Amino acid sequence: MKRALIPLFSFCLFVSAKADSLENPLLKKLVEKGVLTEEEAVKIEKSSSEKLKKHATAINQSSPDFPLGKETHPNIRIRAFDKMDMYVKLGIRLQSTFENYKVDYNDPTKNDVNLWDAYLRRMRLEVGVGFSKHVSFTMDIRNDKSNYQDKGEGHFNVGDAYLKIKKPFNSLGSLVNFKFYRGKIDVSRTETVKSAWVVHYDRPHVADEAAQFISHNRRATNAQIYGNWKHIIHYELAFGDAVYSGKFKDATEYKDLKSKGGEIKEQDYFYGGKIFISPPGWEEKKRTETYFGKGKHFEVGVGYWVVPKIKYKDPSNNTYEIDRTLINYELSGHYKGLFIQAEYFDFDGVVKDWTTNEIGKSKGWYITGEYVIPELYYVAPFIRYEKWDRWDGEGDYTLKSTVAGINWYLRGNTTKVGVAYQVDDYGADIGDKKIKRLKFLSQWFF
Repeated sequence: MKRALIPLFSFCLFVSAKADSLENPLLKKLVEKGVLTEEEAVKIEKSSSEKLKKHATAINQSSPDFPLGKETHPNIRIRAFDKMDMYVKLGIRLQSTFENYKVDYNDPTKNDVNLWDAYLRRMRLEVGVGFSKHVSFTMDIRNDKSNYQDKGEGHFNVGDAYLKIKKPFNSLGSLVNFKFYRGKIDVSRTETVKSAWVVHYDRPHVADEAAQFISHNRRATNAQIYGNWKHIIHYELAFGDAVYSGKFKDATEYKDLKSKGGEIKEQDYFYGGKIFISPPGWEEKKRTETYFGKGKHFEVGVGYWVVPKIKYKDPSNNTYEIDRTLINYELSGHYKGLFIQAEYFDFDGVVKDWTTNEIGKSKGWYITGEYVIPELYYVAPFIRYEKWDRWDGEGDYTLKSTVAGINWYLRGNTTKVGVAYQVDDYGADIGDKKIKRLKFLSQWFF
């Protein structure tokens, strides 16, 4: 009788086993009544706990112990009982900003702005499925900057939506992998890092331009091959759909072609790639900006991306044809609590002003750093500086931006709060103004 009951009780207690020791009250009661021996009960509890870990896990056991506990994995993964390679992932990403937004014009005839604003910087539902050992699909539905200034509630749209084929050739290991459809291309390190893992929610202006310069939101439908050799050498090659007129901007007013009444008539696929390397012992195993005082890494890289032809109609109904090239250099490293990252961007194929259609170049860079202090409950001061010459030539087209703040990792990236102060200084030919932002930030990611 006892033996016959064991499978039944094992099933009933599958979701309640907590540890290897006998802690479940129902199992204890069965032992007290003599239905199970203590050894049998411990075996059932341990077996159930191990099965549960395999089929549904949320906590990152390698995470440090933050003030609110260990960090969670990105999304909860629920595996099928009859086929472990098949799973569903579900998660959310929520970032809020409460800020004071000021615009100070150097021109006395213009009225300054002083705005108090609260909005959801990112609001996303994340979904993934595993089809087999090698094939999975990941996507998210997002409504970013909801209630931002006078934007209103905004609209939901699809962000990532890519099919991944991981390690299809066993003999090659991690050297060859594939992504298809809406996956990010690595035009910038900080733009490739998941937004839940960046030091500051608002990325540098120059990096945001790189995200639109070659491919819409750096993830317009494309095909990629990528991989690494022992995490010392990483590479990515890709081609796909190129730019979008609603994000195709000039250097002077930084207005997009679509809003000015123009449109893109024809364009070729973009193509290009990136390579980055790490010295042995300092390998980069994950693209992130948050390390929480653990480990070390160092890497340098370069990317080269091209759109061979873009034919567009300007606001005056004239048709022009240009090509675009983006070269991106990156460097990042961390040692325990200290993290430093820098990138340089070289843009070729920039439109100076939609009224003149003069074509030229642009260049810019940024450097950012953070220092995590585990002894102070994972408080982390950070600073970032960037300089972007939106037009490389005569005139003052320079944007300078400085951000300083403090992050507090209450539960790693799962629960995070912070405060930041940002000053953006626009040159005489691109607005002649300063924008000052005091931001109170929070993140909930699971």
